[in-house]
Amino acid sequence: MPSFYILYSKSIDKFYIGAACSSMEERLRKHNSNHKGFTGKVSDWMIVHIEVFDKKELAFAREKEVKKWKSRKKIEQLIQNKSV
Repeated sequence: MPSFYILYSKSIDKFYIGAACSSMEERLRKHNSNHKGFTGKVSDWMIVHIEVFDKKELAFAREKEVKKWKSRKKIEQLIQNKSV
């Protein structure tokens, strides 16, 4: 199922916003593997929020919507209101 998700790394105190069509377990494993890119720098990412959609277009639209906020405070409010 397509999903929109937010990851959090305690070691760098950062959020990562993404969307995927693959399983969240596999997606999280890839984020926590040693690779180039933002999430490859640390391996303690955990899912703190997830929303499941019927269509991938909706999941990716939700990702864009939240990324446009550019607000840690709004992201934290979203997580608190609907946490995993």
